[in-house]
Amino acid sequence: MGFMERLAEIERNYLDLERQLAQPEVYGDRQRYAELARSHAELAEVMGALREYREAKREAHEAGEMLREEKDPEMLDFLRDSQLAAETRAEELERRIKVMLLPPDPRDEKDVIMEIRAGAGGEEAGLFAGDLYRMYTRYADRRGWKTEILSSSPSELGGFKEIIFSVRGKGAYSRMKFESGVHRVQRIPVTESGGRIHTSTATVAVLPEAEEVEVTIDPADLRVDVFRSTGPGGQSVNTTDSAVRMTHVPTGVVVSCQDEKSQLQNREKALRILRARLLRAEQERQLREQAEERRSQVGTGDRSERIRTYNFPQGRISDHRIGLTVHRLEDVLDGDLEDIIETLAAADRAEKLAEIGGGD
Repeated sequence: MGFMERLAEIERNYLDLERQLAQPEVYGDRQRYAELARSHAELAEVMGALREYREAKREAHEAGEMLREEKDPEMLDFLRDSQLAAETRAEELERRIKVMLLPPDPRDEKDVIMEIRAGAGGEEAGLFAGDLYRMYTRYADRRGWKTEILSSSPSELGGFKEIIFSVRGKGAYSRMKFESGVHRVQRIPVTESGGRIHTSTATVAVLPEAEEVEVTIDPADLRVDVFRSTGPGGQSVNTTDSAVRMTHVPTGVVVSCQDEKSQLQNREKALRILRARLLRAEQERQLREQAEERRSQVGTGDRSERIRTYNFPQGRISDHRIGLTVHRLEDVLDGDLEDIIETLAAADRAEKLAEIGGGD
């Protein structure tokens, strides 16, 4: 279906919804009315842009018609400028409408579980994992989202060998999904006396948090082992078997949690992580069956792909998926990620438009 045919169908649906909403029997059925009103509101933004688009096309056409008749040089220049402005506005509105018509990712509104693991680089990689964790929690704060540590394994100098945490808030997955992949840092380590620049890595995985209804786990498929917590903590550490290791036998997925003092709390957190991992595995299986791997790595979460480099000596960050470089390293690590994420989201939208023939 071409662009204009799709718009005509949307307009028919919109007008049909308006007719139904005006019927007394519909107005008296609160649930039915609410459903129709919600659908009507979802199409209202597209209809507003469609009216502007038609107006711009009309202005461009009228200017073109007048150009055929006009002889005055000044008026010709004015009409050409008017036609160009109207055509440019129509092109921008067409692009905006096509973006509105993209099918939404059903996971976009979900909360997420993020996993950050130190990669190559020893203790320096652990410190970098800690930097990434602080960057994401500060970004979450800026957006009014809530974060909660689910599991962590600190490194000796104050970083993390691994940290798993949740991010709860409107549209969390829609923004954070672009962070999956290998992050690379280039800087002089605090442990390096010679002042040489080292390269270290950390891996980030972003999982949409699974609700219980989405992933059903048979208790018979779980093996739960309890053990004593290790590492820094209060008086209960090393004295009670509060830590939990949960194994999903059919898939072999293993989750360990020991951050909380009570075994029950650690069980609950381990289950949340396990559900998210099983949901991701099922979604990845479906994607492999349904389609070929997308050409671009933007937003796919391909963890074998180095997605971004943080260069401290030059104060720059480079995102290799879209060729973006910004010289605001300190601001970004302080949570000012919005410009980078929005550029990634725009590139993702452009690719999706190309995939569905958005240029027709």
